[in-house]
Amino acid sequence: MSNAIAVEVIATKILEIRGRKVMLDRDLAKLYGVETKHLTRQVRRNIKRFPIDFMIRLTRREYQEILRRQIGTLEKGKFSKYLPYAFSEQGVAMLSSVLNSERAIQVNILIMRAFTKLREILLTHKELAVKIDALEKKYTEHDETIRGIFEAIKQLLESSPAKEKRIIGFTAP
Repeated sequence: MSNAIAVEVIATKILEIRGRKVMLDRDLAKLYGVETKHLTRQVRRNIKRFPIDFMIRLTRREYQEILRRQIGTLEKGKFSKYLPYAFSEQGVAMLSSVLNSERAIQVNILIMRAFTKLREILLTHKELAVKIDALEKKYTEHDETIRGIFEAIKQLLESSPAKEKRIIGFTAP
């Protein structure tokens, strides 16, 4: 697998939880080629290296929402009873020193590239919105048709995938 493809695959594993970009322990364990329990054991042994801005423990509700988005339905007893850890970019960087293997170092480099690429995409998206606003102010004074085009573009930009999806279906109180 080439580096470009690997970065794309890793980028799909980056989630937004509590307003932060993170990766789950199980996804990281697969990338590092270790069992999830080995990864979490190493984290617990070195817990001082993982402050709250490096790693969080998901709530039961957050975990179930992630599984529902990825799988669709939950079968009782099929998934881990332990709540997963979610690692920020800094937490992922710290993991490579805790796991201390050649593969961990190589995978870590790819993960850092994926986080960087994601940041670049988000920055480009914001820059594009600013440029469109400037063009809109310049040209909408003269032509109503152009104003309609800018409104359509703005609506497309506002409907970005970063917005939280509405939960469909019955939920018990």
